[in-house]
Amino acid sequence: MNNRIIITYGENLREMTREILKKSELEKRIPKGSYIGIKPNLVLAKPSFSGATTSPVIVSALIEHLQEEGHDNLVILESSWVGDSTKRAFRICGYEDISKKYNVPLFDIKQDAYTVKSFNGMDMEVSDKVLSLDFLINIPVLKGHCQTLVTGALKNMKGCISDREKRNFHTRGLHRPIAYLNKIIKQDFILVDGICGDLDFEEGGNPVQMNRIFCGTDPVLIDSYIAEHIGYRPDDVEYIRIAKDIGVGSTDLDRAEVIVLSKDKSIAKPSSSRKVQRLSKHINAKDACSPCYANLIRALARLDDEGFLYRFKDSPILIGQGYKTAEGNGVGIGQCTSGLCKSVGGCPPSTSTILDFLKNL
Repeated sequence: MNNRIIITYGENLREMTREILKKSELEKRIPKGSYIGIKPNLVLAKPSFSGATTSPVIVSALIEHLQEEGHDNLVILESSWVGDSTKRAFRICGYEDISKKYNVPLFDIKQDAYTVKSFNGMDMEVSDKVLSLDFLINIPVLKGHCQTLVTGALKNMKGCISDREKRNFHTRGLHRPIAYLNKIIKQDFILVDGICGDLDFEEGGNPVQMNRIFCGTDPVLIDSYIAEHIGYRPDDVEYIRIAKDIGVGSTDLDRAEVIVLSKDKSIAKPSSSRKVQRLSKHINAKDACSPCYANLIRALARLDDEGFLYRFKDSPILIGQGYKTAEGNGVGIGQCTSGLCKSVGGCPPSTSTILDFLKNL
């Protein structure tokens, strides 16, 4: 399954999670009796609708699936960022309720003992609990990051080290230690929460409703896919490039098998964040589907970063099912706007595809 990415779109998180796990046959990959760790992204104590943290609904559906398949030796483990309380994040993000409902313990990695592990001459303090696991399931959030551009499967492993080591990562420039950490800790399965990740900040506040969940087993390939969804090339993100070079995984999305299970036709509901609202002023949407609209918002954010957004100040971009019969002048996004003289196809077109199209007009 290393070159396979399974994705589904929609609004029912529980059903989407169960659907994607069934298709992936996750349960068959886990040896019976394995000690299974579930690693969400609870970087701080904010609910998932902020765009910062992993949805508890996805984790609940995962636990239900594992327990139904006879895998009940589970632990949810995390370490929030330096200065924040993991225990508070467990409570605010809904994980205490999960623990009680499914009888799955919560483990605060900040309270753990650590073993020094090394790769390529770089020492790191790694959680003993993480090292004791037989199978590790990583559940990152598809979101931007103020220092590394994106955060996903590879960077989410930063929650498996001591706070002192997290500080060391920053003094070393983040990218190389993140890549090296993933030679020390092996992720066995990655389930990405792409429901409403933040536009460009790991702390949340500018969520973009994306309505997607996807999974795979290669963290480099998964992060390459995440980068494409945010509007970057895999090689734009240094830690992805380094991880590829040291053999953690592949960035070759052209050879990846992408399996789409379900489409999402729900009408986009842009968040109330100031940045998303500002970007949306450059769009004329008529019944635009959430995934297509989200990819356009992220493309416009990249255009804004690069200083090109002014081009569309007086000529808004058209998107949505309401343009299926439209013809003539106009710039359109998605197959619904194929009758316009300037449009890019896809259902939905990727963020990178939209970005390239808009930049080259």
